[in-house]
Amino acid sequence: MKMAFLLKKVWGSVINRSGLGTSSSSSRSSSLGSTTRDFLCNPSSLGALDQLPIDVIMQILHLLGPRETARLAVVCRYFRVLVSDNKLWMSFLQNGKDSWDCIAFSETHLHAGPPSEIYYDHPVQLSFMSVYAKRTLVPGAVIIDGGSGYCKYGWSKFDSPSGRCATFLEFGNIESPMYARLRHFFSTIYNRMQVKPSSQPVILAIPICHCDDTESARASRRQYREAIFSVLFDMNVPAICAIDQAVLALYASKKISGIVVNVGFNVTSVVPVYRGKVMHEIGVEIVGIGALKLTGFLKELMQRRSMTYESLYTVRTIKEKLCYVALDYEAEMRKDTTSSCEVSGEGWFTLSQERFQVGELLFQPQLGGVRAMALHQAVGLCIDHCYNSDIVGDVSWYKTVILAGGTGCLPGLPERLEKELTKLLPESMSEGIKVTPPPYGTDSAWFGAKIVSNVSTFTEAWCVTKKRFQKKYKMGASSIVSSW
Repeated sequence: MKMAFLLKKVWGSVINRSGLGTSSSSSRSSSLGSTTRDFLCNPSSLGALDQLPIDVIMQILHLLGPRETARLAVVCRYFRVLVSDNKLWMSFLQNGKDSWDCIAFSETHLHAGPPSEIYYDHPVQLSFMSVYAKRTLVPGAVIIDGGSGYCKYGWSKFDSPSGRCATFLEFGNIESPMYARLRHFFSTIYNRMQVKPSSQPVILAIPICHCDDTESARASRRQYREAIFSVLFDMNVPAICAIDQAVLALYASKKISGIVVNVGFNVTSVVPVYRGKVMHEIGVEIVGIGALKLTGFLKELMQRRSMTYESLYTVRTIKEKLCYVALDYEAEMRKDTTSSCEVSGEGWFTLSQERFQVGELLFQPQLGGVRAMALHQAVGLCIDHCYNSDIVGDVSWYKTVILAGGTGCLPGLPERLEKELTKLLPESMSEGIKVTPPPYGTDSAWFGAKIVSNVSTFTEAWCVTKKRFQKKYKMGASSIVSSW
């Protein structure tokens, strides 16, 4: 009751007030931003409300809420300074649906849009009052994370993808720029979401393809991009934002630079990313082992023990439930690692050494008769290239290693990869290396897209309209989204 009376009194004073006065309240400003504290050394008068500590007034603003608080800015200079205080609006943002760490990361690092070719820091002085207002106006976007194996799709305002499908079974290789195949793929996704393509912008998580930096590879990437944009604009999508899956996985970890190890469906890509840009010129390493190869290896191991199953999906389920990566393979062989799991409709399955032999294929491909570079060797090679590059700035940016993809979620993989890299590389390169598991599991790229799609400048800074797309390519521009 007392608080309601106080709020009524405050609001009555605000509505009836228009002049400026003088008083001193420097002792009240301990919790405010520097601009507000400086102004409060010589503030205007609030009459009877001058007796209230400034912290109490700020708490009252919290209770009034963002809309009513914003209205105070037009009353007088004193309230305009209070209302524009960054800490006040940061607290309003913290009380919203999105986590504060995601908001702080996106508005600090992604506010200006995709990275340019120039690698310089551009500190952004943010007004969180403006950020709050813009974020309320950002339209929800359709997020499509279309990988070689599986696709996740849903609304950017939702907490997780609303649907999933097996891309490789339903659509074949969507990385091949075939208009009809891509049209079928996107049409199916929109039909399943029961939404018209023209209703919302779309943000796409695109798998890395044509990884090297040759002229033919750049032309192939450009052709793939043009095919995707053409199909979506022909479907009347209002705006498109397309970003590489590796970059989005990095954003999901609240990082803009590092090496992303994406254990994909067919292959594993080791992608150096510097300030949001895939560094093709440094070199993307490709390992010919992916999730499908690991599932196939488990299938062989189960067949050796005469274990029966319905389909490859059953084997995949067992892999996800029981398999892990050993920190020390030889020591693990001497242990009893027997464990069981139940697969719906098929009963119980028991594995022993197979549990860690599957993941060991990443580090010893010859175990499965695979001729490929070991994972730690590919990552080590990428780190060596980064170390010897002429990029200025933080020399240790490449020591952040982020795992991505469903197989990247295997227990023990981060620790084992970190251990192998420490053994493989000289101390100058290996010291401080940190390998991090996928921040959002199999959905990391989707969540990275969600972070981008909710940034306050998303529509103007990140999206490409049909008019801009046509104009850029008529001028012969080599790229539209520089993070590809």
